[in-house]
Amino acid sequence: MKIKTILLCLAGVVIVVGLLAGTKALQIRAMISQGKQLKMPPEVVTATATQRQSWESLITAVGSLKAVQGVELTAELTGKVASIAFEPGTWVKAGDLLVQQDISAETAQLRAAEAAVSLAKINFERAKKMLATKVVAESSYDNADAQLKQALAQADTIRATIAKKTIRAPFSGRIGIRLVNIGQIIKEGEAIVSLQALDPIFVDFLVPQQQLPQIRPGLPVRITSDALPAGRVVTGKITALNPDVDAASRNIRVQATVANGDELLRPGMFANVAIVLPEQNPVLTIPATAVLYAPYSDSVFIVEDAKAEEGKSGKVVRQQFVRLGEKRGDFVAVLSGLKAEETVVSTGVFKLRNGQGVVVDNTLAPEFKLAPQPKDS
Repeated sequence: MKIKTILLCLAGVVIVVGLLAGTKALQIRAMISQGKQLKMPPEVVTATATQRQSWESLITAVGSLKAVQGVELTAELTGKVASIAFEPGTWVKAGDLLVQQDISAETAQLRAAEAAVSLAKINFERAKKMLATKVVAESSYDNADAQLKQALAQADTIRATIAKKTIRAPFSGRIGIRLVNIGQIIKEGEAIVSLQALDPIFVDFLVPQQQLPQIRPGLPVRITSDALPAGRVVTGKITALNPDVDAASRNIRVQATVANGDELLRPGMFANVAIVLPEQNPVLTIPATAVLYAPYSDSVFIVEDAKAEEGKSGKVVRQQFVRLGEKRGDFVAVLSGLKAEETVVSTGVFKLRNGQGVVVDNTLAPEFKLAPQPKDS
């Protein structure tokens, strides 16, 4: 009896489990069938047509700014600073006195040398007259001539020493921060102040050797820098190319000259350089926001009419892999994968999948520009 009871209980449990499993299987089958019949609602997107544009041919590089004339003035002779005749940061003219070293000893020596010159001239003139009348020998005349030349040389040497201790601006430019003080003994070669001519200013940059046939003196360049106001571009032109190519990098050094009237550009700064070539490049462009970037390949979504056999109506998207080129402003050039006048999704591509239905609504579509000027930049 016990065994029969146990068997009946086991049979009941099996029946209950079977009923539950069958019910759950029917529910899952119904859910799968319903999921297959479920259609995702179309996604609202903005779209734009591919455009053919002509872009300027540019060669870009990063350059360094360099003064047309720039020098750190130093002392030629050891001496004490007697006076400083400039204000740091001001503009000075060529020949303006900057620093005067003590020349009291040299001034006294010059007076003695000038007196010696005067005496030597008198003796020379007397010997010259006496030689004409054969009163003195020719050797006496030669001796007087040599003494005059020696006296003149001695006076010139003292004047040169005074000039070296009188430090003047060798050219017009902007003076820097002084590095000496009155009463200080400065030694030969010790720095005094920096002097830089800032307008115009040089931009030195490197160009790969394969681009050498495209560049030549006179081509225009555009300079941008974070030292300039946002969006400001300074123009100039190429003025020199090095005759040799760097053997290590295979680059050639190019120098451009740009105007710098407001002196915002300073020597030592870096700048972005764009050489404007005379040729124009025809390109097929799309907004940069239309691209779905991925490690394996970049792609876009082309908007097409739904096929009738698919049982759909309206618009669907087809994912298309593309090869991209240069990017300028809000646009990017497409080298392959698209044709002119094809319509692509311009925003929100990250939420799309291949074959998905879409509704195009350009009411809130952004305005794409080749040279955007953000208000908050």
